[in-house]
Formats: sequence, structure tokens, C-alpha cells
Amino acid sequence: MNAPCLSSFIAVLSLFFLAYLGVQSAVLKVLFGIVIPYLAVVTFIAGLIYRIMYWAASPVPFRVPVTGGQQKSLPWIPSARIDNPSTPTGVVVRMLFEILFFRSLLKNTRCEIQAGPKLVYIWEKWLWLAALAFHWSLFMVLARHFRFFIDPIPPCLKVLEKIDGFLQVGLPGVYLSGIVLLAALFYLFSRRIFIAQVHYISLASDYFPLFLLLGVAISGILMRYYTPIDLVGAKALAMGLVTFHPKIFQGVGNIFYGHLFLACVLLAYFPFSKLMHMGGVFLSPTRNLPNNTRRVRHINPWNFPVKVHTYEEYEDAFREKMIAAGLPVEKR
Repeated sequence: MNAPCLSSFIAVLSLFFLAYLGVQSAVLKVLFGIVIPYLAVVTFIAGLIYRIMYWAASPVPFRVPVTGGQQKSLPWIPSARIDNPSTPTGVVVRMLFEILFFRSLLKNTRCEIQAGPKLVYIWEKWLWLAALAFHWSLFMVLARHFRFFIDPIPPCLKVLEKIDGFLQVGLPGVYLSGIVLLAALFYLFSRRIFIAQVHYISLASDYFPLFLLLGVAISGILMRYYTPIDLVGAKALAMGLVTFHPKIFQGVGNIFYGHLFLACVLLAYFPFSKLMHMGGVFLSPTRNLPNNTRRVRHINPWNFPVKVHTYEEYEDAFREKMIAAGLPVEKR
């Protein structure tokens, strides 16, 4: 492990044990079970609004969409309606493919110098598959966790839970989303360790959220399969937070507070980290703009009037020097 990786690992481990050991006191249970969750939610919402407003106010004077195909031009030339959309409908379709299926990542390649020497480009299909598995499994896990904050539980969540746990293996049932989430996180982490180019550019800001997600996932799996907690007390605590009548329940277990604290740290850290690409993708001018530069003239609305220095004025100012240098002039 390099220094950024090791420091991030130690930081996340310390955060977990800070909550795990700290809740021995009743006062700290209130801190980790009530105060910190509220602070994390407020920080997340405020940070999210700030980042979105900041990006929305950034000027985009020209069309700068990333293109991956033929632009719409003459009627007899076929255009790429998804990879190079020229209409708002095409942009919506491209954004849906990007958000739901990571279309641009699917086309991603990396270059390597092999024997010869020869430069080759390799399709990054495993990175795309791991990223897709991670995001969709995380969505399933978050959706399942809504049952702790809603009473009664909606039928749609019950159906989702049955689909996620259709491979019933003993009791409690095994949820596929948890296993897939953990496997995808380990793959994304191993890329930063074993691929030299990725390892070289990886910073603590890349490792820290990975370890946070791994900590939340591992502690959640431990609670479900190895050290069961009082689920009734955990739901009562969650419902108390949602209804603004928080109350600490005994017997929930220290590991639950460690899990909750890591989740709160991740939530508060989210708007100020690279994880914020979740909201940034909707405001990316390289994705959300149609490429219609051949049909519509785009004028920069932020252009300020400037004094134009014409060639005649330039020649009047430097005529003698131009003649001395042998440069042609219109007037002598």
C-alpha cells in the first residue's frame, strides 16, 4: 500500500472503532445515534444544493458536447442520433443511456505498449461491468433500507426484497445485492493497487470513499449474517429520526453504531468529493447539449465590448519597424 491508501484505510478504521467503542457511554450513544445523523443529512443537503447551484451558474458560452459519431449535416449523410444528437430528444436518450448503462464507459479503452514495441488499445469491459454492478447493487441496497424508515412497508419494497433474495440459502436469506456490491468494490479497489498507471494517479481522495463504502458494506454484512442486532430497535431508532422524535433503544449493538457512523460520514462527505458525479452528470455541458453548431449560430452572451485594433492602426504604429525588418506594408 502507498501512503494515500494506507492513511485512508487507517482513517476509516479509526472512524469505525471511534463509534464502536464510544457508544459504551449513554451520552455518546445520543451523539452517534441522533446528533451525527441529523448533522450528516443537513450537511449533505446543503452541500448538494451548493454544488448544484455553483455548477448551474457556471457560464457555457458555446456548444461543447462530446461527440462519438457523425454530426447531422446534409440529408443524405446518416448521422449518429444517440452518440451525436442534434435535438433535445436525442440528448435525453443519450443521457438515459449514460445514467442507466454508462454508455461512454462501455466504449472506454486503455492503451498499453506491448512487445515489438507496439501500442495497442484494450477494451475496458471489466471496468464497465464492475461500475455497472456497483451502482445498481448500491441502488438495490439503498432501496431495501427504506423499509427501516417507512411504516407500513410499501408492497413495491417487499417485491424488490424478494427479487434481491430469490436465492434463499438458509436463514437469514442471502441478498445478492450485498454480495455483488462487495465484489465490485474489491475489484475497483484492486485496480488502484495492481494497475500501475491507475495506482500512480490515485490520491487519498480516491481511496477514502472506497474504504468508506467497503466499511459500510462489510459492517452491514456482519450485522446480517454473523453478529445479528435487534432489528426492531434499529427500525424504532430510524423511525424516530424520520419523525423527529428520536430515542435511543438498548440492545441495538455497537456494530450498528459503527455502521451508522460510517454511513453518516459518507453522506456528509459526498457533496464535497468525487462521488458528486452523480449530480454533476446532469449539468455536464459535454453531455446535456445538442450538437447543432452547423444549423444554429451560437453567440457568446458573455462577450463584452472591446476596442478593436485594426490592421491599419497596427501598421501606422509599427510602419517604420516593419520596413526596417523587410516586412511588406500597404503604405510607405
